Amino acid sequence: MKALLSVLGVIVLLVVVLLIGGCNSYNHLVAIRQQVDQSWADVENVYQRRADLIPNLVKTVEGAANFEKSTLTQVIQARQQVTNLQLPPGAPEDPAALQKFEQSQAALSGALSRLLVTVERYPDLKANANFQALQAQLEGTENRIAVERRKFNEVATAYNTAIRQLPTVLFAGALGFTPRALFSAKPGAENAPEVNFNFGGTPAPVATP
Repeated sequence: MKALLSVLGVIVLLVVVLLIGGCNSYNHLVAIRQQVDQSWADVENVYQRRADLIPNLVKTVEGAANFEKSTLTQVIQARQQVTNLQLPPGAPEDPAALQKFEQSQAALSGALSRLLVTVERYPDLKANANFQALQAQLEGTENRIAVERRKFNEVATAYNTAIRQLPTVLFAGALGFTPRALFSAKPGAENAPEVNFNFGGTPAPVATP
């Protein structure tokens, strides 16, 4: 009888230890997943900030005499594609969805770069104080985008690692802790970015990230 009680006591102790360990692991995963979602929200915010700057940029550039309309149209269309692309709330789980998001944002970056190259042929527009202010804000926003993307990859990688480690891997999936997709790595991503859209001429002021 004493042996049976001892065995039962050991079993109960093990169950208690497992429950405590499981609760601690669960709470840790909840906390780190919230960090991932918060970091993703920061990424979305900086991309949205760039999109919000574009209407003022377009309005300013439209006022320039004989400005190339095709270049301006590309920016408008690229921004519209970004605006129309909707992702589910929280950090994306589907790598294909994140890749589509990246591609649309990259298309907008390319259109903006071509627009700002074209502006080099319009001295009056380059000298416009409103345009210079918008250019500086865009430069700062591009810096912020690169910084927030890198931060997101860091916290998402930590989260993805945590849900694959023992013992959490045994219950993480069943409790809804699924891996998060990562932004594709770019050469030099480990370094702090320095983005400048000024293509020749007098350097424009760069906003601090």
